[in-house]
Amino acid sequence: MTGAPDGDAAPAPRAGLAERQAELVAALVAGGEPPTGFAPGPLAATRAALLGKRAGEVARHWPLLAAGLGAGWSKTFADWAARRPTAGSLRDGWDLARALRDQQALPPVAAEELAVREARLRYDGLRAPRPRRAPAVGRVGGAVAVQVAGRVRLLRPAPRVSTPAGDAVPDAARSESWTSD
Repeated sequence: MTGAPDGDAAPAPRAGLAERQAELVAALVAGGEPPTGFAPGPLAATRAALLGKRAGEVARHWPLLAAGLGAGWSKTFADWAARRPTAGSLRDGWDLARALRDQQALPPVAAEELAVREARLRYDGLRAPRPRRAPAVGRVGGAVAVQVAGRVRLLRPAPRVSTPAGDAVPDAARSESWTSD
């Protein structure tokens, strides 16, 4: 134990470092106020880069959610995640998908992806997802998935809104190249 000769403890040279580090982390990943002494511009740029990286990681775990939102994926995710610390990519995507479902803004392909996850895994929003042991059904946005003996099947896809031909929506699957005369 170190201390001053008179028995009083000397102030630690790193006193407050842990608190300042926690403030910085909160500002970068959880929407906290910028700590004193940090320039707001570079801090905002770093925060945006971290949100972009986080969005990419979530998209790897939830590809249909990201694809369903298309060009709006990054903005939707950043708006949702701006004040939430990460719980991990799988859980972040799950929480976002549930939030979009509750707002009735979940795309059909993402509803199918969420239904399959709900059938396969048990997730209460607090603890890490765990595999289901008993048969289970996942229902989201009209999609129905069933898990029996560890296998998951999508029984009913989510309903899609039909759009007329030539609606100016880009065809990501490039199906026009598969049509024949």
